[in-house]
Amino acid sequence: MADPHNPNPVAEEPSTAALVVPLIDPNHNIIRIKDEEVEEEELTDTELEENLQKLNNFLLLLGFHQCSLLGTIVSWVAFAIIGVSVPVLILLLPSCSGCEKYQINKFELDILASQSLLAAISLLCVSHNLRKHGIRKFLFVDRYHGHTGKFREEYVKMIQGFFSLLVLWIIPCFVLKTVREVIRVIYVDHESWWISVAILFALLSSWAYSTIISLSASVLLNLVCNLQVIHFTDYTKLLESDSDVTALIDEHVRLRHHLSKISHRFRIFLLLEFLVVTCSQVVTLFQTTGYHGIITLINGGDFAVSSIVQVVGIVICLHATAKISHRAQRVASVASRWHALVTSNSPDPSRMRGSNSVGNFEALANPIRSIPTVFSESDLESLDSIGPPNYTQLASHVSSYNKRQAFVMYLQSNPAGVTIYGWTVDRELINTVFLIEFSLILFVLGKTMIFT
Repeated sequence: MADPHNPNPVAEEPSTAALVVPLIDPNHNIIRIKDEEVEEEELTDTELEENLQKLNNFLLLLGFHQCSLLGTIVSWVAFAIIGVSVPVLILLLPSCSGCEKYQINKFELDILASQSLLAAISLLCVSHNLRKHGIRKFLFVDRYHGHTGKFREEYVKMIQGFFSLLVLWIIPCFVLKTVREVIRVIYVDHESWWISVAILFALLSSWAYSTIISLSASVLLNLVCNLQVIHFTDYTKLLESDSDVTALIDEHVRLRHHLSKISHRFRIFLLLEFLVVTCSQVVTLFQTTGYHGIITLINGGDFAVSSIVQVVGIVICLHATAKISHRAQRVASVASRWHALVTSNSPDPSRMRGSNSVGNFEALANPIRSIPTVFSESDLESLDSIGPPNYTQLASHVSSYNKRQAFVMYLQSNPAGVTIYGWTVDRELINTVFLIEFSLILFVLGKTMIFT
């Protein structure tokens, strides 16, 4: 029975069923949804950590991690033995009958020199950056860690794409190298068959070791640039949805700072890579066009394999750096379009009415949308209906316009991108490199095929 002295009968102890339905179930649903989100974030974090650890172990296996004196010594000794000493000793073996006939030793020693030099440059530059920054700071993957799940998912895809791209180019080159070495073993006799098999295995192992090191550095640069593409893609979306100019400038300064770090970390690698590949290709062209004998797969097959590997490494580097440079430069055009849309969809200051104008408020609240078609009255009726302008709203409109204009001018005056000592790696630089290489090719052909 209800207590007559109780003024609040609702405060009576309700039944158990009433407690379960309106209060506990909704709370359980909210907790369950939150638990699923936390579990999904933890799963993504775990997957990202696993992929980073896999990449870290792969680089450690190749000798890129030189964080201690012992690790540095082991890495360079392994490179000196596997990548340099073993193929040199094999090429200088006196038991090779027919090597002088086909001039194999002279050609292959030059190819080995360029191959080892590229691998040494890759090992030196990447190991220095990893020792100084660590795998996370080197890849810039800790920027949004713990805040936005979509970035972590994109990070995982890009890291997995590192191995896919590396395998995509290593396997065809390895097949070509294997075919060439098998033909070489068949036509160039040694003392016994087991020596031939041992030489084949040693040469393939040494080539694979050096090639994976040199291509891994190029693919790693591609990975770093692709991870930054994620942030620039998100930044363009931010431009289309956010009108806070100060936040946009701060974000652009942060992204530009990251590109500056990438440029400083890889500029020596890119410059030395260009120089070594260019010199190697010029020497290769001199040797093949100036050779008076017959170039066959036995003595000239390594030229083709080496050239493919070198060109692939350069193409990967140029594609990655040019991609992020163009994406960074595209921000200025996106901002200009955003500024134009906001300005064109804003109300005309000369026609601003009082604060009771619903159309003006709607235009200011939703600046980026299609311009509505307005069928106005006659000019006299329109003039009669115009009220006094709202100067506060006019000042706010002008101030917003000036901020957007300053932001667009800032982006146009500060183009971002990966640079090599001031030269931005974009289409113009690629065209310049192509013209220089083409001029060198014509020069070499003129010296070896025309004048001789």
